[in-house]
Parts: sequence; structure tokens; C-alpha cells
Amino acid sequence: MEDTGYTLDGTVDFGGRPVLASRTGKWKACYFILVYQTLERFAYFGVAANLVNYMTTQLNKDLISSISNVNNWSGSAWITPILGAYIADSFLGRFWTITLSLIIYAIGFVLLAVTTSLKSLRPTCTNGICSNASNLQLTLFYLSIYTIAIASGAVKPNMSTFGADQFDDFNPQEISPKISFFNWWMFTTAFGILVATLLVVYIQERIGWGLGYGLSAIGFLLSFVTFFLGTPLYRHKARKATSITRDFIRVMVVAFRNRKLHLPSSPSELHEIELPYYINIGKRQIHHTSHFKFLDKAAINESEIDVLNPPCTVTQVEGIKLLLRMFQIWLLMLIPSNILALEVTIFIKQGTTMERNLGSIFHIPAASLWSFLVFTILISLPIYDHYFIPFMRQKTGNRRGITLLQRVGIGIAIEVIAMAITYAVEIKRMHVIQKQQIVGPEEIVPMSIFWLLPQNVVLGISDTFLLTGLHEFFYDQSPEEMKCLGTTFYTSTIASGSFFSTFLVYMIDKVTRNIAGKSWIGNNLNDCHLDYYYGFLFVISTLNFGVFLWVSSGYIYKEENSKEVNDMGNEGIV
Repeated sequence: MEDTGYTLDGTVDFGGRPVLASRTGKWKACYFILVYQTLERFAYFGVAANLVNYMTTQLNKDLISSISNVNNWSGSAWITPILGAYIADSFLGRFWTITLSLIIYAIGFVLLAVTTSLKSLRPTCTNGICSNASNLQLTLFYLSIYTIAIASGAVKPNMSTFGADQFDDFNPQEISPKISFFNWWMFTTAFGILVATLLVVYIQERIGWGLGYGLSAIGFLLSFVTFFLGTPLYRHKARKATSITRDFIRVMVVAFRNRKLHLPSSPSELHEIELPYYINIGKRQIHHTSHFKFLDKAAINESEIDVLNPPCTVTQVEGIKLLLRMFQIWLLMLIPSNILALEVTIFIKQGTTMERNLGSIFHIPAASLWSFLVFTILISLPIYDHYFIPFMRQKTGNRRGITLLQRVGIGIAIEVIAMAITYAVEIKRMHVIQKQQIVGPEEIVPMSIFWLLPQNVVLGISDTFLLTGLHEFFYDQSPEEMKCLGTTFYTSTIASGSFFSTFLVYMIDKVTRNIAGKSWIGNNLNDCHLDYYYGFLFVISTLNFGVFLWVSSGYIYKEENSKEVNDMGNEGIV
């Protein structure tokens, strides 16, 4: 098929007119989106990467409350995509939701830069010891970071989905680049994080927090400008008038009303509109599946409901089934996402207890060790995209090389290995503490921070499979009208991991303190049992992986029908 004429998926330009395939979208438009993602992640993680240290050293918060605050803040940033996706899919569309969110995002960064720079708005510090922050200072600080969290959350599902929209699903020549898009989305994300953890974190700890946060604000403003420079090249999906919530409720209600009716012997007897109708409106007809059969009653033709309320189509019913099947996978991501929360909380505080000198002059910020995890992702993703996928494609015949859930499963398995390494390293650290009789919270354990390097590298390999695989899985398996909302399954897994981590830390702290008189995770990491906590996480991660293998083995992938393009979602069974 020649790359001429209008796009086949019904996309339009900024003014709502049909767009020429040769002049819009594809990589030429995605370059602006990927550069935006690099700068935005640089800005965001300039705040997130070292936030737990800011709270303990500058706001004088204890470790447990700081970890909880960071997890709750991070969770908010990853749960608010549900709101942003709903607004985009039901009201404003992706582009205008992004625009509104970016304006609010900018306000949050400006406020943060001001509150951490002006002496009157931050706690006073003498010889490295900071006084407790006033109520006004805390209010302004939390207002700024939660404004950032909410706005970034609203952008997340829309920006990645908007990037994927630049490729025409009905044009076979644009399918393979779309598969690569999610890998490069993760690559640019990782690159932005890498620069933030190396540059901004160092400036925050060695020069000043205000300057570091100001640099993050500048990075965001550059991302803001970059995104809008690409406006003439962007393709826009025309927003359907259908309400996601209304369709979901209607399928459930009609299925309940028809509960006493018998299903026909053949699924072909269920209500469905002919394929040409879907092709004409740029949608996909979804094939019937055998899961959740009770919902099929919503598509019974012999319904006793009034003729003004016709039965649902098989495609509508299957759309709801897809959400339910994805929710099963979502539940199994609670434990892996909890491990992700460790990377920017406990790992960092653990690193502050270890030797961080590189030579006689350079002092490594503990948060910068995370850059090795990110650097591993930067190396792994191009290898995965350019070598692993083509190699496995020849072996399996699958466009992606392996199925989406196989990719996720490999990521979870590697994460389990990472937790075993983490547990072993902490046992080593505790052995050194006992041997050297270290008890004070400020005493440095004579053990290099580079002992934490292996777990970060292995987690980087895990994230290459797990995070990108999850992102693409939830996007690919979502019904066409719910692409943004479907993407929030991915973001909400990370949010749930943060909230679950908060709950787990709180409960373990409370239970172990009551039973043993000393918490596994105390303010003094030199006098607690962090090794027990890591061992516990290793056990539940292993059990969760086993359950994932069982559930994913029976997962039925979305199967669509279109005469224009071979289906991308029909993966088979893991």
C-alpha cells in the first residue's frame, strides 16, 4: 500500500479535517512527543528521585512518614490518569486534555521552585540541621507537589496514547513502527530520568535544593514548548459520542434483565452489526469469546426489553469482557509494582548508610545510584527492539517476537531474582554492622554503595520487559473507544504499588514493633531488620509469579476483524 492519500483510520488535523498520510503523523510527529517525554520525565524525576531525602533532611520528617508521604504522592501521580483518561475519552479529547493539564502542570512547577528558593518559604537550616517547617511552608510545599502529581497524572495516559495515534492501524506499513513506539517511549522516559538522577540530584545535595527544583521547572517549560511545536503534524482521533460509563452500565443492566433467558446454541445468533459498518466508522469489530458468558445475555436478540432499547452488540459486550480480563492481570501487578516503589524510597535511604565517596573529592548522592537502573534500561531497550524482537519473530511468527504477557512474565521473573539479590546484599550489610558494632543512625557502614549496583542493574532489565510490556498490553487490549482509559490500567498498577507499599510499610512497622519491640523498618536502618522485610518481599513475589503464570496461561487476547489490516492484538495464549 503506497503512503499516499488520506489516513484509513479516520484521523483528522487540528481543525477537524481529514489528514494526508504522507504529511502527518508517524515518526515525524512522534519526534516532538518523544522529546517532550524526555524533558518532562527529567523535570518530574528531578522532584521524585530525591523527594524522600528532601523530606527527611529539609522538612525534618521521620523515615516512616517520609516513605509514606512519597508513596502517597507518587500513587496520586499514577492514579489521577483515570481522571485524565475519562475527561479525554468522554469530553475534551486527548489534545485538549493534554493542553489543560500542561497549564496546571506548569503552575505546580513554578510554585515548587518559588517555595524551595525563597528563604521565607522554606525551613531555616544551620550546620546542616533544619528546623521544623511551619504550617504555611508545609502547605505551600504539598500544594506544589500535589499540583504536579495531579497534572502529570492527567497527561500520562493521553500523551502516550496520542503518540500511538500517530500510526494508522489500518495501514500495514505503520503497524511495525507502532510496536516500536512503545519501546522508544520507554527509552526516552529512561533517558530523562537518567539525566535527572545524575544532574539534578547532585545539584540538590551539593549546591542547593531551590536551584535543583528550578532546573526541573525549566526542563518542564521546554517540554511544554516542544510539544506544541509539533501541532501542525499531529493526527487526532475523532472523539466518539459514545459514553464509556453509559456503555458499561448498559451491558451490565441488559445482561441482568435477560438473566432468565437462555443463550443461543451458537454465538453467531447473538446481536451484532455487519463488518462494513465498523469499517466505515473507523472501528474494529471484536470477536466473541467464551469468558464471562453471563454478559452474553446482553446481546440476545430475543430480548424482552422494549424495542426502543435494542440489545447490545457482541462488540459492546466483548469490550466489557476485555476490561474484566485486564482487571485480572491488574490485580497481579500489585506485588511487582510494590517493588518499583522501593527504588525511590527504601533503596535510597539504605544507600545513605553506606560509603559513598568516589576518590577523595566526589561524594555520590544516594539517589543517583538509581541512574544505573535507568542506564540499564537505556542499553536493554534498543537491544530488545533491534535484535530480540526480529530474532524471536523468526522463531514464533509473532509480530512482537513474544506475546505481551510473556514479556510481562519474563519481567516479573527477573524482578524475583532482583529481590533475592537485594535480600542477600542486605544480609551482607547487616553482617558488617554487627561485626563493626555500628548502632548510630548517622554512622556510615564500611561497605561501598556499589554493593547496591547488582540489584539496580537486574531491576533495570526487569523493567525493560515488565513496564513496557504492561504499557503496550493495556493499550493494545483496550476497546477502541477506551484507549486512554485502558492505558490507565498501566498507570494505576504503579499507583496501586505505591499505595500498597505505604500500607505494607505501615503494617509491618506496627506489627513488628508490637511483637518484637523493634521495627523491621525504623528510622535507624543500622539498628533494624530490613533484611527480614526484603526476605518477605522475595517470598510473596515468588508466590505472585506462580499465580501470574496460571492466570496468564488462560488469558484470551482480543481478536478483531477488519478487511484492511491483519489483527495486531490476536496474540494467542501465553
